[in-house]
Amino acid sequence: MAATGKQLLSMAEDSVREKSTERLENRLTIHDFMRMQEFFKFLQPQQVLQPSKSLTSPPKARSSIVSRDKQIPTHHGPSRIILHTEAEYLSELKLPESNESTGTMTRDEFVDKMSTAVRQGTREEYGELFDKIDLIRDGLIDWDKLTSFVLLELYERDERARRSVIPHWKDLRFLPLIHKDAVQKITLLKSPISYLTVSRSGLLGCWGESLKLQRTLQITTEAVKPKDLWVTSLVALPNVNKVAVSFTSKEIYFAELNSKQGFSCQYRLQGFVGTVICMDYWYNPHDGNDAILTMGDVCGQVHAIVFNTALISLFERPSHSTEDENVTMTLTWQELVSGYHKCCYVLRHKLHDKEWVRQVAYIPSLDVFLSVTTSSTNTLVLAWREKLSPRLTTTTFHVAQGVNAFDFHSRLNLIATAGVNRHVCLWNPYVTSKPAGVLEGHSDSVIAVRFITERKLLFSFGKDKVLRIWDIQHQLCIQRISGSFPKSLDFHSTLCFDESHGRLFISFNNQLTLLEMEQDPGKSRVASHRKAVTCILYNSVLQQVISSDAGSTVIFWLIDTGQKIKEFTGCHGNAEISTMALDGTQTRLFTGSTDGTVKIWDFNGHCHHKLNAGRDRAVEISQIMVLSWTILVLGWDRTITVFRLSSLTQFLVQPSEWKGGARHQDDILCAAFLPPQTLVTGSSDGDIVVWNNSTESACSKLHLNSRRSLKSSSGSQVQRNVTSAGRLSSRRHTLSAADYANSDENSHSISRLFFLEARNVSVSGGANLVSCGGAGYVRFWNTQRGKLLAEFEAHSGVGSIIMATDQRSQYLITGDLVGWVKIWNIEDYCLILGENVNYQPPPLIRSFQMHDDCITCLETCVRNNCLFILSSSADCSIVLTDISGVPFGIFGQEGHWRIGNHVPSFPKEENKYDAEEENDIKKNTVSSVEEEEPPPIPVEQAVPATEDNDNFACVLNIWDNTILGKRYKEGKTQKRRKHTLFNRTAVIKPTVVFRSLNIEALEETTEMNESDFLLHPDKYFGEKLAEKDSEDLKLPTLSATLKAAFDEKNLFPKEILDREKKSRQLHEEMCNRGRITNERKQGKLKGK
Repeated sequence: MAATGKQLLSMAEDSVREKSTERLENRLTIHDFMRMQEFFKFLQPQQVLQPSKSLTSPPKARSSIVSRDKQIPTHHGPSRIILHTEAEYLSELKLPESNESTGTMTRDEFVDKMSTAVRQGTREEYGELFDKIDLIRDGLIDWDKLTSFVLLELYERDERARRSVIPHWKDLRFLPLIHKDAVQKITLLKSPISYLTVSRSGLLGCWGESLKLQRTLQITTEAVKPKDLWVTSLVALPNVNKVAVSFTSKEIYFAELNSKQGFSCQYRLQGFVGTVICMDYWYNPHDGNDAILTMGDVCGQVHAIVFNTALISLFERPSHSTEDENVTMTLTWQELVSGYHKCCYVLRHKLHDKEWVRQVAYIPSLDVFLSVTTSSTNTLVLAWREKLSPRLTTTTFHVAQGVNAFDFHSRLNLIATAGVNRHVCLWNPYVTSKPAGVLEGHSDSVIAVRFITERKLLFSFGKDKVLRIWDIQHQLCIQRISGSFPKSLDFHSTLCFDESHGRLFISFNNQLTLLEMEQDPGKSRVASHRKAVTCILYNSVLQQVISSDAGSTVIFWLIDTGQKIKEFTGCHGNAEISTMALDGTQTRLFTGSTDGTVKIWDFNGHCHHKLNAGRDRAVEISQIMVLSWTILVLGWDRTITVFRLSSLTQFLVQPSEWKGGARHQDDILCAAFLPPQTLVTGSSDGDIVVWNNSTESACSKLHLNSRRSLKSSSGSQVQRNVTSAGRLSSRRHTLSAADYANSDENSHSISRLFFLEARNVSVSGGANLVSCGGAGYVRFWNTQRGKLLAEFEAHSGVGSIIMATDQRSQYLITGDLVGWVKIWNIEDYCLILGENVNYQPPPLIRSFQMHDDCITCLETCVRNNCLFILSSSADCSIVLTDISGVPFGIFGQEGHWRIGNHVPSFPKEENKYDAEEENDIKKNTVSSVEEEEPPPIPVEQAVPATEDNDNFACVLNIWDNTILGKRYKEGKTQKRRKHTLFNRTAVIKPTVVFRSLNIEALEETTEMNESDFLLHPDKYFGEKLAEKDSEDLKLPTLSATLKAAFDEKNLFPKEILDREKKSRQLHEEMCNRGRITNERKQGKLKGK
């Protein structure tokens, strides 16, 4: 008894220890929350534990805040909070909406009261809980904040639990079509991993582990002509490396599996009473000699051949026969029944009364043979083997309308049957009176059932072409897959499930399809969304990250902790959200979908407007640009779709007409805007058009081939060749690098455009626009002069790429279709206008693989003076990294981070945000005599694009055509990177200053009365002036007025003088170095 007491005490201590390691919010019970609620003073007693109306019945115009799919409840005991996926269960702790204020608590009050009253955790744990709830750090929380935090925690935990149970599938895959007739059987071979498929006509296909077709064999027989051959079933004999094939000719062939001579038959078993239509094979893994081949025929008979020496020989060869294995040995069924062959014997029964036996199997754990028919009587027969006896003891089950197939779960000791009556029944082998459970949901006859042993789940597939996945314990359907299977009315189907690889094969007549599970959640990376993430935004006002996915879901995250705070589901029904945007105030969210609509939301999930961008057509929107007076929508047409903000007076808004018309020859994929009025658009054929957004007229055109011209849509008929690159922006997550491997048409496609707004290119003439896209190239442009300055291959051999830049135009981040990210330093790249195109890339800071699949969106944000990179991918994750590429966290991970504790790890010599005073003096390409630079020609002065001009004129600069301008340009090129700046402050563009002025008519000024002392000076100054005029004034000398000699040090502070002295010294050193270098070069030239 003492030992037992110690064991119980030890178990109790272990339980307490495990419980204490769990987070406090997960250990609190419903009674603990009721005690906590009592301390919030302003709550009424009847408000306790009432469901929230805002969650249980959302308005029609709102997007659902939480997922309402029916799932499995997880119970944590009678006094624990019962965790459900439905919002009604999660909102039990939520108070109803009320105008009355609720009580608030400070951190100290919360820790003192809750640790005393609840007694569930320590003071430190309650302090940590308060910090998690107080997201805005105002030092106060109320009951609503507490319950909202608990609901989100429970929802995230339920999501993680659901993902660990419910399988996640990749898109349905169609295997190459090799069979001309219906596939009769799909068989798995475990060593090595391969798959066998056989059709009615006898074509045998061998597929490798990578699902590549290795070879095909045509099965032939001696008794039947090839055109009359009909295969009924196939089974593998892996322990003897053979296959058994049955035919309508009432015979079975045993052939060598790896024979190089095609289908080499070794044994031919004939003489059956009925045609064998189903077979099953089992062998002892510990002794390969013990094996059983089970067969069912069209006469209701079940036969079993029990082998004793399978590894030596399946059947005994006659003494007079040759030992050559290439010679086929013919046997009759009567020989086996009579016991002629000592190496095997036969077991059989005839309880199915001439009904076709649909499936047979031998269950070694029960030592029983299972068989089913479509008859209502003796539907399921269990034939138990008796020791030391050839007889079988049978048990029968009766199922209305019969059964098509079955499966057995050895751990749960359950038999699942696929009923003709649309029901899936679960049977205890020892209880024949009624099933242990009935699963209803199919609308037509169930064809097949399969257990997922490790997850305790069950597949069922019916003639309604619906695949259902059931939870066995709760007898609930947790997943339904339909709509993606081939649409054939009459079809023959068979299933094969490879649990080790998570592959489910389903045949539809001669077509093979594959559903493949995604990686196990415990082994794969954290998933931020349930489906591929398509777009991410950063809201700098609310300090939140907004993400969307292919399942029409939008999620809000806190950038400081990575915590999910809000989720909108079904924003566009079942249509994919392809892109998003924020307005200028960052208080409205714009979502664009493949259904051709753009919706405008507030952050409470209310949809205010619906923009009919596609004009009632399903189009793929690649970008939404929200400007001061207009909303531009791009992606599927050669023209810009525009909505005027003044027209947003109704819920459904129709597009307006873009005055500039069609200036592209292919679909516009992206755009960028530079205040106050410069707009650029890029298309899938590589053209970039510069627009005046105020007048909506085209100004110039940028392209790689300078001879190409901009023509109006009415001037020429353009043959539109929409390639896969043209859909890159909106459908990027569905593409792979292989899609671009052999495509030259996509090399010029433009997927992203960004202006380098921090640069002053009016003075230096450098690049102010960056483009990227097809073939992994990045290009730098000067839009004022219409010239390509630089071009380099950022990612090689991976197709189209995307990019992002920071606000200071110091870093360029690029991402490709295989998950790789590269960070480039572009601060000193293309700062001046060169005569030739620069093909050298900028300095590469780091290259690393951030995701497992293609990167769909990149974004930058600054927090605590640190630059961070946000990336989303088709692998359903959103990753936060710093500028050095060090991963900080994945949104949706179980543990939340603290971004305030992050220590920035800048690359070598790249710490730009914490630069000290001596870094203010930097090398630059701008000359110290920049006041001699002529004023730039603004974009509006470019030669306009008209229908009369065949070629698109570039922007002219008169200064470059003068003699002085040419000499200055040559001298500036020679002095490149030799001059220094005394001040790092950027010079403001003169054109930007004057454009930004609000020029209005001057107001008329009123007449002012002159002062009296001006009108009558004699009255005020007459006597003094007379006295001064009468005197002969003599001015003192300059030396007499000086009290001391002039000293420069007394006029300026010492810090300014020291700074100037250092600058002069540095300037002299740089000039001396340049002079010495020039002398050396001249000496070398003279020497030559």
